[in-house]
Amino acid sequence: MVVIDREVVNWSYPFSAIVGQDELKLALVLVAVNPAIGGVLARGEKGTAKSTAARSLRELLPPLPGGARPAFVTLPLGAAEDMVVGALDFEAAVREGEIRFQPGLLARADRGVLYVDEVNLLDDHLVECVLGAAESGENVVEREGQSFRHAARFILIGTMNPEEGELRPQLLDRFGFAVAVSGETEPGVRVALLRRREEFDAAPEAFCAAHADAEADLAARIGAARDRLHEVRISEHLCGFIAEICSRNHVAGHRADLAISRGAMAFAAWEGRADVTADDILKVAPLALLHRTRAGALDLPPPPEPRDAAGEPASSPEAAADAPPPQEPDSPMAAPPPPGAELQDDVQETGAAFSVRRIERQSLDRVPRIGSGRRARSRSASKQGRYVKSTAARGRGDLALDATIRAAAPFQQARRAAAGPGLAIHIREADIREKVRERRVGSFLLFVVDGSGSMGAQRRMVETKAAILSLLLDAYQKRDTVAMVVFRGRTAEVVLPPTSSVERAAKLLAELPVGGRTPLTAGLGEAAGVLRQALRKDPTLIPLVVVMTDGRANAGFGTQPPHAEALRAAEALRERYPAAQFVVVDTEVPGAVRLGLANKLAAALDGTYFQVADLRAEDLVSIAKEHRP
Repeated sequence: MVVIDREVVNWSYPFSAIVGQDELKLALVLVAVNPAIGGVLARGEKGTAKSTAARSLRELLPPLPGGARPAFVTLPLGAAEDMVVGALDFEAAVREGEIRFQPGLLARADRGVLYVDEVNLLDDHLVECVLGAAESGENVVEREGQSFRHAARFILIGTMNPEEGELRPQLLDRFGFAVAVSGETEPGVRVALLRRREEFDAAPEAFCAAHADAEADLAARIGAARDRLHEVRISEHLCGFIAEICSRNHVAGHRADLAISRGAMAFAAWEGRADVTADDILKVAPLALLHRTRAGALDLPPPPEPRDAAGEPASSPEAAADAPPPQEPDSPMAAPPPPGAELQDDVQETGAAFSVRRIERQSLDRVPRIGSGRRARSRSASKQGRYVKSTAARGRGDLALDATIRAAAPFQQARRAAAGPGLAIHIREADIREKVRERRVGSFLLFVVDGSGSMGAQRRMVETKAAILSLLLDAYQKRDTVAMVVFRGRTAEVVLPPTSSVERAAKLLAELPVGGRTPLTAGLGEAAGVLRQALRKDPTLIPLVVVMTDGRANAGFGTQPPHAEALRAAEALRERYPAAQFVVVDTEVPGAVRLGLANKLAAALDGTYFQVADLRAEDLVSIAKEHRP
């Protein structure tokens, strides 16, 4: 029986028994050999053995001094900051005159494994704390002028399903390796996977015993590779090869170079060698580049010529003849046709970006929020933010020392007489006060844009693109998040996932076409999916949904008229997300006859309605800013 994170698990599925997923298993083995790589992020569909592989790795790690097994610590999604990084017990300090450190999950994971399931749904500031500790190997806790640090050398494993939202690029870059995990497609492999899982569930003890020798061999090999790692060397010309790989794939920063170098050295140690080869680098480069490259596919150059001990080329004519022909660096890559390519598309340019006026939410609600930004004031749910007042309510352990002393002051004479000399001030439980903090937070804007052929009339899409890009530039400064759904043809898609990346948004907006029918119901359904993901990550979010359409739905799913179907979808969207605010911008072309369908859509959404006649991009931005919560 194994105890893991307060859960009693009878048997852990053996790492050696996992069928397929060779790339994920290799990445986990390499970070076990060299934790300095920076952890592994497994991205993929649910039910693909991501969690199973992460949990089974623990049994392969070398035992700690004294023979204890390394810890396997799971970081829950609802964890508070103090639960993760630890805290200083100031209540004990004021009552007993002694400062004590309360360890968090990072302290428990030292020399073991820290596992974060659904890391993309974890609050960003907690992800930053975990990744910072994983990178530095220590955790620093600072509270009220006191500081405490401890070792936090752990193997970080994160898993996520990209369908539920992405991590910010800045956080993705902090993971050393990333692996795209998908279900096995070969029938024979799927059958083997099914049989093994059934055998394990039916008789886990016998199943683990059958794989005990293979597990012991893997554990011994990892231990030997760890011992050999300090002997591994990488030559100067191979360092240049790593730099060329990262440069050709347009990788920002230098973490990818370090991850490839450390990963190649770990792979050489795993293979029992003391020298890194070009093949080692090519083996691990995809693991370090998957989440960092800006291109759709990796561009790996051919390996450099072998060198002798003096660093001179050592290639023979035979080796040169066998070498693959060099790739053309500027050769175009075949790209899949975009969805709806059969439509008569019209790609209109993006209008010039402009400055937007500064408008903030005036009212301050009492909902505590986590996050950062510069848009609006909010109560803080963490120990970060400006201390504005104190409260007797308890829950976060954020001691307000001044208010606590003030609450205890009237009783000091009586307490000293009863307790005698000793403490300078006598604190009771009823005296303790906690801080109420305020902080600036960002906002979330979701644009639901009609990309049908009617949006090409009078170049409405030019205004729309300019407004969105301008909002994004302003959002980048204030750390807002913006997303965009486009519906056209028969479907809808998220063309701009929640992001604050100006570069990424500008590229997507520039390529956004118009043409085809108006599947308004599909657009509202896709918007519901984006809201669900955003609110699952941050339930305190109050999104603003801006729907830009003429309302002339002419593509639906059922037997009712498409417009009536869209109104029912709008009512369902409003009922499901009552905290969201809706704005409908009518893009109907001015003329003698106006159907007013967008106005009916606004009523179904219980939102605000605006006409787009003579509406400039600056006005569109003002609408979005003024109706922000």
